[in-house]
Amino acid sequence: MTVPGKLIILSAPSGSGKTTIARRLLSVLPDMQFSVSATTRARRSHEEDGRDYWFLSTDRFRELLQENAFLEWEEVYAGIFYGTLKSSVDECLSRGLSVVFDVDVRGGLNIKKAYGNQALSIFVDAGGIDMLEQRLRARKTETEELIRIRLRKAAEEVRLAYLFDYIQPNNNLDVACTQLVDRIRAFLSLPL
Repeated sequence: MTVPGKLIILSAPSGSGKTTIARRLLSVLPDMQFSVSATTRARRSHEEDGRDYWFLSTDRFRELLQENAFLEWEEVYAGIFYGTLKSSVDECLSRGLSVVFDVDVRGGLNIKKAYGNQALSIFVDAGGIDMLEQRLRARKTETEELIRIRLRKAAEEVRLAYLFDYIQPNNNLDVACTQLVDRIRAFLSLPL
């Protein structure tokens, strides 16, 4: 009999480092699977469909909404949707794998609500809005307008951090990852 997996939810405003942290966690923790989100936003040059996101047309995303195919979904920015497909999460859990999510703050809270104590919700704190702005500008992937939109949204998201099981500071990536690996191992009941 396969033991059901657990869920590790990493949420934060855009630019906080949650994707980098998720990749590091997956490289050191066994039996974990990355939950690939679906989105309608344009694919960036370094991104691959099915690895970074499932890139869908808005029409296809809406069809899946009608089919109740999403565990959670949000219109994160006007006309830009993100969501987690139930089928991929259920498939991983049924094989006893734990699932790592890299999702926006509301999506993370929705997943935690759906799975309760089977999920560990972590808010990644990059150290404030000024630091987020520096990180977003350093990525050089967004327009000035999109940076302003992301920062407005970040201000709202930071106010929800207290709703997560744990707030992880990310001033130093190596320290943040080490602390999270220990916390996640404890949650998964793995040897430290």
